[in-house]
Amino acid sequence: MEAAGNVTVRADDIGAVPSAADEDEAPYREMDQSIASSRNRVRADQLLRIAHAERRLEEDPENFGLCEKCEEPIPPKRLELLPFVRRCVDCQTAAESKSSKPVRKKVTDYHD
Repeated sequence: MEAAGNVTVRADDIGAVPSAADEDEAPYREMDQSIASSRNRVRADQLLRIAHAERRLEEDPENFGLCEKCEEPIPPKRLELLPFVRRCVDCQTAAESKSSKPVRKKVTDYHD
């Protein structure tokens, strides 16, 4: 509404105007959300592994604690720290090295 050269502005016409501080904080909020989401996925995966370990313990208690690959006993300290592990250190390391992605090349890796 305009009255004799003056402009009248009603309060409901004014929208929220983001401040510079809010715009600067947006990337940090997104990063926090991403970290929390990743943490939740890791926790959900661990809970699932623990549930599988409990099921293995109930269904086949004599074989619980044996490596699924080589069938050797998994050291008690490893089971104490990670009760859901399914392989001994050697077999787990071998499995991870086979499934790992190729290492990204660096410029210095190429020779004439």
